[in-house]
Amino acid sequence: MQLYNKLSAAERAQLIDEAGKDRLTISFYQYFKIENLKLFRDKLFAEWDALEVLGRTYVSYEGINAQMSVPAENFLKLKEQLDAISFLKDIRLNVAVEQDNKSFLKLKVKVRDKIVADGLNDETFDVTDKGVHLNAKDFNDMLVDPNTVCVDMRNHYESEIGHFQGAVTPDVDTFRDSLDVIEEDLKDHKEDKNLLMYCTGGIRCEKASAYYKHKGFKNVYQLEGGIIEYTRQVKDEGVENKFIGKNFVFDHRRAERITDDVVSNCHQCGEPADVHVNCENQACHLLFIQCPSCTEKMETCCSEACKTIAALPFEEQKELRKGTHNSNKIFKKGRSEVLKFKK
Repeated sequence: MQLYNKLSAAERAQLIDEAGKDRLTISFYQYFKIENLKLFRDKLFAEWDALEVLGRTYVSYEGINAQMSVPAENFLKLKEQLDAISFLKDIRLNVAVEQDNKSFLKLKVKVRDKIVADGLNDETFDVTDKGVHLNAKDFNDMLVDPNTVCVDMRNHYESEIGHFQGAVTPDVDTFRDSLDVIEEDLKDHKEDKNLLMYCTGGIRCEKASAYYKHKGFKNVYQLEGGIIEYTRQVKDEGVENKFIGKNFVFDHRRAERITDDVVSNCHQCGEPADVHVNCENQACHLLFIQCPSCTEKMETCCSEACKTIAALPFEEQKELRKGTHNSNKIFKKGRSEVLKFKK
């Protein structure tokens, strides 16, 4: 039985076009102690591949984190599969605000050490001892409470294009960095302030709330289902929207527009812009914000040097990349010195 992806992204995109089926982009997570990870991973891949599911899923000893695209006609079958797994029965499925049939082009189910990379070696806190979950209305009420500090648990390139009004947006590259920054900034208010957190779909806040409770914070709250579920409740229940801009997502869409507000700027010319692109030079691939004018002028590149390389024939580019290693430093999400108007 095939338990891994064999098609390229281009081949899968063609099949999606030929099928002509509407697809749904969804996500879910659950913290739970999973025993036999490989068996669980293989089971998921086999079942999901049969339903034409595409996406990226991580399973670990602490649970599951899934982001996927599924044909709309197979959504209920997927739900039945999940309900048959005891700790996933009736799991909340976050349905994307904006749909795109090509949000994911491969099925990947990977065994990882953790479902959220947190850099923590502290196993003394219980990740299931989480903070109080709030729906959109209750979140709004607490947001305006003067005794509340609202913190965006996402990274700088995410909050840069959209965030809640009045939220603290730490200028950090990783989730692990934000944990220390927030604890230090609020160390004198562990008992007298409400610590209110939010993220994309809730998974980072789930772990962060347990971590901060472990660190002595008394009043810890989180937005249930994150920005994705909040937006659904705003639309379906008429709740006032206090999120401005776009919600960054980790698939081919890169973002979902929540409001028409453009709260960020082009990293190359400084004009208002909120569209993330990856540098066309595959040896760089830097993620940054670029306006339409700079996209045309720079041919989706972050610098003149990358523009020159990207214009070379593909085989010449491959030769230039030989012997080099794309370390994490090139993925600093808008931190490159070539960007004059980076945050």
